[in-house]
Formats: sequence, C-alpha cells, structure tokens
Amino acid sequence: AQENLFTEKSENLDKGPVICLGKTFHSEEERRAYFRNELRTKLPELKTIEGFPIGEDEDIINLSDPPYYTACPNPWLNDFIAEWEKDKEKIKGRNPDFHVDEPYASDVSEGKGHPIYNAHSYHTKVPHLAIVKYLLHYTEPGDIVLDYFGGTGMTAVAAQYCKDIDEVTKYKIEHTHLQDFGSKPKWGYRKSIIGDLSPIATFISSNYILPVNHDDFYKTIDELLNKLEKEYRWMYQTNHNSEIGGQINCVVWSDIYNCNICNSEINLWEAAVDEAKGVVKEEFNCPKCNSLVTKKALTRSLETYFDDGLNDSIQRSKSVPVLIAYSYKGKRYEKKPDILDFETIDLISNTTIKHWFPTNRMIEGGESRRNDPSGITNVHQFFTRRNLIELSFIYEQLPNKFKFIFTSLITRSSKQARFLAKNYFHGGGGWVGTNLSGTLYIPSFSIEVRPSFTLRNRKDIFNSIKGSYNSLISTSSASATGIKDNSIDYIFTDPPFGSNLMYSELNNLNEAWLNILTNTKQEAIENKRLNKTLLDYQQIMTDCFIEYFRVLKKGKWMTVEFSNTSAAVWNGIQTSLQRAGFVIANVAALDKQQGSFKAVTTATAVKQDLVISCYKPSIEFESKFKMLQGDMAIWDFVSEHLHHLPVHIKKDNSTTVIIERSSKIIFDRLITFYLMRGLTVPIDARDFQEGLKQRFIERDGMYFTAEQAAEYDEKKAKTPI
Repeated sequence: AQENLFTEKSENLDKGPVICLGKTFHSEEERRAYFRNELRTKLPELKTIEGFPIGEDEDIINLSDPPYYTACPNPWLNDFIAEWEKDKEKIKGRNPDFHVDEPYASDVSEGKGHPIYNAHSYHTKVPHLAIVKYLLHYTEPGDIVLDYFGGTGMTAVAAQYCKDIDEVTKYKIEHTHLQDFGSKPKWGYRKSIIGDLSPIATFISSNYILPVNHDDFYKTIDELLNKLEKEYRWMYQTNHNSEIGGQINCVVWSDIYNCNICNSEINLWEAAVDEAKGVVKEEFNCPKCNSLVTKKALTRSLETYFDDGLNDSIQRSKSVPVLIAYSYKGKRYEKKPDILDFETIDLISNTTIKHWFPTNRMIEGGESRRNDPSGITNVHQFFTRRNLIELSFIYEQLPNKFKFIFTSLITRSSKQARFLAKNYFHGGGGWVGTNLSGTLYIPSFSIEVRPSFTLRNRKDIFNSIKGSYNSLISTSSASATGIKDNSIDYIFTDPPFGSNLMYSELNNLNEAWLNILTNTKQEAIENKRLNKTLLDYQQIMTDCFIEYFRVLKKGKWMTVEFSNTSAAVWNGIQTSLQRAGFVIANVAALDKQQGSFKAVTTATAVKQDLVISCYKPSIEFESKFKMLQGDMAIWDFVSEHLHHLPVHIKKDNSTTVIIERSSKIIFDRLITFYLMRGLTVPIDARDFQEGLKQRFIERDGMYFTAEQAAEYDEKKAKTPI
C-alpha cells in the first residue's frame, strides 16, 4: 500500500492550536494570515536582496506559506535555525561530538521510477533516495541540511525520508553502510533549508515538502473535474460511428509545409507517414508535383489569425488535426477528424476565453525564443485554444495551495507534447510523449492532450508525497542566503552545469502562470544570447560557494553533484570550490539509471553525474595551522587532509585506486590551500615527494598514515579480487 500523502491526518491538519516560532494560533489559516501580513511589512527590505523575483507584491505574498515557504527571500531562516539548535538537545541518542572523517566514497545508483520523482517534472533532479544515503553518512537526526540550488526540493524530501522510509529500502541502506563504513546510520528527521532563484522551483518544492489537507485536496479536484465536464465537455466531443458521445483524450496535429518545387501545400502527416510500413519517411513525394522532397528543404506554410490575447493579427505556422484518440462507453478508439471535429475547432476559435491566462512575451534567450519563426512568441501561444480555455478555468478554480497539480499539467498540455512514432506503429509504450527534455522545442507532429484528461490520470500520483514542517523554502540567490555564519551541519547541492540548461528560459511557461518570474542577474549559467560567458558563470559559482563556505560549520562537509562535458566548466567548478576555501576530498559517480536525451544521443555527453566531496577545515586545524610555520605546517596539512580521504574503496569486488591519495593530487591540494589563503607555498614538488615518502606510508601508489595503512591492508586482504 502506498504511504499516505501527508504525515499528519487530514482531518486534524488545519485544526489548532498551532504553535509557530513561539506564537500560538487557532489554526493554520490564522498562522498564514499573520505571517503574510508580517511578510508584507518586510518586503521593502527583502527587495534589496540578490535574487528577489520579478512580480507584484500581492502575487508573491499570496503564493507564499510563511514562515515556512516564501516566494521571495525568507526572512525567518535564522529564527528557525535557533529553534532547531535548541531542539537537538532533546533528541535521544544524539552524539554532540559527532563528526565525519571520511567522505561518502561509494558509488550511488538510484533510479527515477519512484512516484515522488515523477509527481512533477523538472529539468534536473537527483533521486531523493540517493540523497538519503549522503544525509545518513554526514548527519545525525536533528542536523540542519542546506541546498540553495534546491530545484524541486529533493534534498528536503530526502531529509524527511531519513525517518519515513520503508523497511525494505531501510534494510538495504543499512546493509550497504555497514559494509562500507563499519556502522549503521542513525534514522530520524533532518531539518532542511531549500533555496532557489526560480519561483516555480521553490513553489514545486513547497508542495513536495509542506503538509496539505488530503481530504480537502481530493474534494477540490473531484469538484473541479465535474465542473470541467459540465462547462467544456462539448469542446472535446467527437462522433463515434455517427453517434455523438466520444470524449477526446488527445489530438495529433501536423505541420503544413510548402513544396519548394511547385509551392503547393504539403500535409506532413499525409505525405511522410507510411502506416503500412510503420515509419515516418525522411524523403517523400509532393502530392501535387510528385517531386521527392525532405522536410528540411521545405518552408513552413503560414496563416494569419486574430490573437485576442494580444488584440492583434498574428502570422503563425499552419497546422491541422490528423488523428484523434478518444473514449466511448469505456473503450478507447482512434479516428481521422471528420466534419464535426473541424466545425467544433472553428466554433472554439470564436469562443471568448472568460478566465485569465498569461500573454507574456517569452523572455529574452535562445531557448525561450526558439519558436519565434513559427509565430509562437508569447506564453499563451504554446497551447491550442481549446486547451488554453480549459487550463485558464482550472487555474482560476484551484486555490494557490493546490496549484502544484496545475503546474504539473502545463508542459503536457502544451504543443511541446510529442507523437512517438515508433511506439505508435510498433508498440512497446505509449505514443503520447512528453516534451523534449531541456528544450522548448515544438515538434512537427504535436499532440494536444486534454488538460482534464491528464488531471484525472495524475491526481493519485501525489499519494506518495509526504509533508512536514521540518523544512524551509526561500526564493533568492545562493550567493545571498541571509543565514548566519557557521549555522549549517551539511550541504548537498546540485548547481547548474555551465551552458547545459537555460533554467529561467525553460521555466518561463510555468512562471508566467504564477505571475512571478526569475530574476536572472545572478543566474549561474553560460549563455551567449545573454552575454554570460564562462568567466561570468565561474564568478557567480564562486560567489555561491563562498556563501556556502560562510554558513557551513567548521569541520563539516559539502557534497556537490555535477555533470558537464566541458573540461573548462569542470575545472572552473573545482577552482570555485577551492577559492571559496573548501578542500576537495573525493570524486565519485552518481548513476541515475536513465540517461537524459543528450546523454543518450550525444557521443561526448557524460553518462554519469560526478559527486564532489569537500570539507571546511575545522577550528582546531585552522588555529594550529596559523601557529605553525614552514615544514611543520605543510605536514600538518597533509596529515589532516589524509584523515578526510577514504581509506579503501571496493568496486566490482576489487580494490580500486583512490586518486586523491596520489602524491600529485595531495600536492595540488596543498598548493591550492596556501594560494587561496594568500600564502606562498614553502616547498617545491621534488622536496614534497621526498618528505611524503619519509613521513607517510605508501601502498599501491597511494599515501596513508600508519593507522590508515593498517586498515587498508586489512580491507584489501578481505577483498575477493
């Protein structure tokens, strides 16, 4: 049985008394109202913080659920941190002297099949069960975890799962941890703070993380579905063998092109789709002049229409419906559009849209404006009129606290949904595909999926999501968290990877519906269209890592999940980490078990994400280092650093080399440590190599302390190969 959607019983969720930051309220609604007023008074000051989103004050306030979630910088983070630190004293079995010497060096493999992962799409996600393993290694119950490149909040979900996890998964993790580190982890909630520059990312996070009334949610959705049927059933109705009553689930639309020989129109579906052979032909004949043509050689056929959203006549690429999938008396069918279908489309085109919908111009950017040549320049033009009408109704009817399910519909309800020809002709999966990941690409065969059809099918997927008030969400830059120095016990973060994804551009559709947009000034990307160079990206990442270093407690760890095919970006990330003051201890692999589109089709793409483990030197070490001089300081650093490196790593039942223990890498870390502190390196490579051999023990090209060498020998002897 799936776990309940929320950790608290639905009937008790909104009842009081409610205690929050030392104040008592009769209900959660009273708490929200109080803190929303407080947020309103704080906005003038918050607007000076880097990353404050673009939007009206009331939209930001109404979307927020303060003090836990704010659609702007969260001013209550330090208040909660102070409470959480006091709460640690009440946790049974907690070790106040807990510290971690070795990084989590085992390779992690977790798939994307968990319902939580699929509840709401986003461009990149680390599976929460993978993050759980890192949290259990680096933290104890009650510790405070930070991720300010939070995306959809998987780090916070993982923090909750450190308590609410199924017994089978729990056993597997305990068994692995016992094998790798000789001890079982401690289970229990970790507190978490999630931040992101993107309003849609933090909004999705808030719904993954905070409790919602289960009964109220399903009652609202069921009532909404009934209203949609009453109001808009006629728009999605089609004939079934001359009988009215078929309900359209989706429609395939085909682009129309002009022949480059005779200039006649070519319906791409009719010309290129060979249903007998089950293929879409790359070369096909013009039905008018019989010339052999390809899609690339053709020009789009254009049409002019009146866009009442813009109150202007607009030119766009022409497309027509070619295939309808519908249901009739509980069974599913397919058909070609008939006269009634075309009459319905004409009627819809003249129907006034009664409810609000966004008409924003797509923001500046190569990805966000890639569809300009097709006449799709504004947000509302990404949807057929029929779907736009139904979406605008759904948006108006849903309260903000339930708009999570609305934003989960947007991409699938847009013209980005793809026809999967291979599945259609040969089976092996559904032929209604989602958008092409990482782009705003609109295919030549797009699929109009009825929003309420998706809503009905998706509403139960939220059963797997948990919720609690152990997490906070803030919308601002990772370079300006507002958190006090030395407050965080552990950081797990998944930053942008150079020019891999244009997050603000990809989020533009969703954020336009929220009416709050990303402030892109501090967006950590490389973007030629916006004149953001690799150096700009590196500088922003350095600023963010400096902030991470400042708020992380001394002697604590940060894990950076990273993937990029560019050596320059990879080197830039390492440089940024070290300039901030972190010392890198290990690089391992995180296999998400499912390549992205680029990873599958591009020979140079990285198949696995890399996980960088780094630490902030302890107070004791920093103090001792300042007192020591010359050789003593050098070898004290090396000794300290060796204690932060993994001793033995087993892969495929074989001992593997730990590159961080090689003399070259140890020397590189020493040089960086000195240079980042403005100090002159007091030793050259040759003398360092000799000193390393004299003071430490070498095994298989790696260097250890005496105690570590003994441990390595013992573990290697027990390794089968």
